Formats: sequence, structure tokens, C-alpha cells
Amino acid sequence: MNMNIAERHELILKKIENDGFVTVSDLSIEFDVSSVTIRKDLKLLEELNLLFRSNGKAIRKNPYTSEKTVNEKEKIHQGEKNKIAIKAAELIQPFDSIILASGTTIIEMAHQIKPIKGITVLTASLNAALIVSELNGVDVIQLGGVLRQSSSSVIGPLGEKMLSEFTCSKLFLGVDGIDLDFGLTTTSSMEASINKVMIKSAQKIIILADSSKFGRKGFGRICGLEDVDQIITDSGIEDAYKEELIKLGIDVLVVDIEHKNLKL
Repeated sequence: MNMNIAERHELILKKIENDGFVTVSDLSIEFDVSSVTIRKDLKLLEELNLLFRSNGKAIRKNPYTSEKTVNEKEKIHQGEKNKIAIKAAELIQPFDSIILASGTTIIEMAHQIKPIKGITVLTASLNAALIVSELNGVDVIQLGGVLRQSSSSVIGPLGEKMLSEFTCSKLFLGVDGIDLDFGLTTTSSMEASINKVMIKSAQKIIILADSSKFGRKGFGRICGLEDVDQIITDSGIEDAYKEELIKLGIDVLVVDIEHKNLKL
């Protein structure tokens, strides 16, 4: 296949857009050029922020998440988080005992919870606890532990020990990344640790994640997707990701959001 560099680069980007990734070996065969040439192509495209190279292949974006504060996170994907939070709050039933983990989507969910008869809320989030505590007839248990300032939530063995004393009907968990192979992740290993105990303490695991979280990885692994019962996300989720989640037996609830400029 004879083509110039610009044409080759255009085809590489189109393949990534259509398939989600490309490999050096496949491109080398398809374009009939050396793997060294393909690696140079991918390096140049990465320098232009058009793709991300990883282990002999290239994908559309950097899958690794970096830590941000609550104040920074709350300004990102606000519309998506609001609609996801509204849908999540609708799942709470009378006499439910629920766990609210931490993060900006969880805080938004706390704003959406209505006074429902007999519910109990356990939470690691200081902000969520304060918000829900204003509701009449709702019992709130604030978990103890070390304060993680970036998320205004508690982590550590004290909170984990408290959680081990309870069995709750639902866990609402926000995450920093969802990867089909690696599972759920967050940017903090200690937060991942308390989230694991939350999962053990709940009968139903519900993940709140806007579509930007799919295909991403944080530092601390929480669990595999086999532990998840339901994911609430927005309409920006790729069909391929949604289909794979459904194949795994996960109930995927999608809220409609108008997405613009999704392409790189």
C-alpha cells in the first residue's frame, strides 16, 4: 500500500476512532512498512495529543487518571453528574440502609435525596453527611478515620472497622476509572481499601460514573466488574463498552445528555 506520511496518519486516526485502538504489528502489516516506521508515526501523533501509546498499541486518550481536589472535580461534567445523581437518588426505597462513598457525584446525589421513611445513610463523605443530615427522619452515620483533604472524606482502618459492623442494602460508589479488564479504580490506594470494605458491607453495588471514566485507570484498584450490580452513566458511553458491561450481567442505566466535541 503506497501512501505518504499524512495519508498514513489520517488512516491511523480513523482506525483508532472506529476500533478504539491500533497495534504496531497490525499497522505494520496493513501499511507494508516496518514497525520502526509505525512507532515513529505513533510517537509524532502522541506529541500532537492525538493518541496515547501503551504497550505496543495506541488508544485515543491517556487511560491514567491523576488526583484532583473536590473543588476541581465539581466543575467537570457537571450536567452529567447532576442527571446521574438524580437517577441514583430515585433508587432509594423506604427503610433502605445505604452507603454513600465519596466524590463529587456522590455529593451531588446527597443533594438529590428526599426525606424517605426509615432510611439510614452511612457515608465517608463529610459534605454528603452534612447535606443529608438536614433531611427530616433520615438517620446519618458519619464514618470515622483519617481525613483525606482532596476529597473531604475519611479513609483508614477506623472507618473500615466501623463498616464491618453493618450490612446495608445499597452502596452508591463513585470511581475515577472503569476498565473492562482491570475493573474499578480510584487515585488513592487507601480510598480503594475502604471502598473494598463498603462492597463487602452492601447487598447491591451501584456505580455512579460519567462516560469520561470508561477506559481510564487510577492508582488503586477497588474491585473487578464481576462485583458490580449496576452502573449509572450518561449517553456519552460508547456502545461497545455498554454492550460488554451488559454481557457481564451488569444493569446499565443511561441518562440522556447532549454531548458535543467528543472527537479528539
